Amino acid sequence: MSALTIPAPATGPAAPPSGPTPGPDPAPPAGGPDAAPHPIRWTLGEFYRLAEAGFFAAQKVMLIEGRVLVMPPMKQPHACGVSLAEQATQAAFGPGFYPRAQQPLELGLSTDPEPDVAVVPGGPRDYLVAHPTTAPLVIEVAETSLAYDAGAKSSLYAAGGITDYWVIDVVHGRVFVFRDPRQDPTAPHGSSYFQRTTLVRGDTIVPLAAPNATVAVADLLP
Repeated sequence: MSALTIPAPATGPAAPPSGPTPGPDPAPPAGGPDAAPHPIRWTLGEFYRLAEAGFFAAQKVMLIEGRVLVMPPMKQPHACGVSLAEQATQAAFGPGFYPRAQQPLELGLSTDPEPDVAVVPGGPRDYLVAHPTTAPLVIEVAETSLAYDAGAKSSLYAAGGITDYWVIDVVHGRVFVFRDPRQDPTAPHGSSYFQRTTLVRGDTIVPLAAPNATVAVADLLP
């Protein structure tokens, strides 16, 4: 994953930071006009306006704590994993929920990770006015991004209050299930999951928000 350098918003002269690793920057030192330069964080509103203006063109981007990150191009195994996750979760959750694929999920004022799949209550028309701000289940499909999805991004979702987070490893045929989010000052975003389970073909998963349903790991893997 690489960082995207974009012009600074009209509200300040500094350019946004580069680098793929999200996380808080040190607070700028107090002082007058000679104080050290510091990065400006983008808000969701600014991020969406840039996207509407076509600034990102065909690039797939996400906003993580005010930083715009560019995601790698989606290859066939990743795309297949997303479609399989949509199908499996729709069957498991049934009416009253629907899986949103690679659509906004607003976790705070400056974070929209656009997960591969977020299972949310209701239907598409329930989000005509505003994007969801939480989800009973979030799934990421990892082909080249396993270290990030199972590392810093899991901390991000834990900090956002996501109680059930799955990472589908399409390369090694595994699914990682993350649960029990808690504060963790050692984690990149200040929280982490204290229950982590690795599952393979032949195993099943019971979604926390659909306790009467089971999802076969094999149904999630290409």
